[in-house]
Amino acid sequence: MITLSILNEISCLRHGFFTREGGVSTGIYASLNCGPGSKDDPAAVAENRARVMAMLDQPADALCTLHQAHTAEVVVVREKWDPAHPPVADAMVTDRPGLVLGILTADCAPVLLADARAQVVAAVHAGWRGALSGVLDNAITAMVGLGAKTDRIVAAIGPCIGQRSYEVGHDFPEPFIDGDIINADFFAPSPFTEGRYLFDLPGYVSRRLSRLGVTDVSRVPADTNRDETRFFSYRRATLRGEPDYGRQLSTILLEG
Repeated sequence: MITLSILNEISCLRHGFFTREGGVSTGIYASLNCGPGSKDDPAAVAENRARVMAMLDQPADALCTLHQAHTAEVVVVREKWDPAHPPVADAMVTDRPGLVLGILTADCAPVLLADARAQVVAAVHAGWRGALSGVLDNAITAMVGLGAKTDRIVAAIGPCIGQRSYEVGHDFPEPFIDGDIINADFFAPSPFTEGRYLFDLPGYVSRRLSRLGVTDVSRVPADTNRDETRFFSYRRATLRGEPDYGRQLSTILLEG
């Protein structure tokens, strides 16, 4: 479990960016695969998720995860839902203690947000589509709706794909730069393939948060694609022609 001081300093909450280590899954899912959407053994996934909750000193059924679809949709969590039928969304916000908000990733950026004074937290799945279409914006708006103040919100960006690993096509930067010319800063010519670019996803997420008024941002210095020992990676699995991939879990909760 990886934690960041920006959230550790808040006494009313707990958080963790979990790696792929410490679980019971085998093969390409070894070992702490927490993704029910994978083709892993469901019993192994359930055990892995229970182990994460145990590390947070929480019951297994406190975990709330989503059917993530790279959208800008946000749900306000008031109570636990049936884990077999989660809402389709890519961010969660709550002011209720004891609900563990969990985001599943395998290269996309997990973003945990908190306003300590208002006791409001959020967990966001920020892939490039969701980040570009406003999932961070909508999560912050939902937090403000529960009493948070933008200038009090702090953000922690978890392990995600690094720029050196994230090669994209020649037309990929266009919608980013059309939205704001300053987003050209997050693209560099690829040294690997002529006419392609390398995209800085965590840099873009950080800048997007700053533009939204969230300036106290910390990041885990990791590249999920390059660090096979600690992290699952969709891109790495795809490049290898593997049939599926595991997902790591990032969590935040208010303590009662």
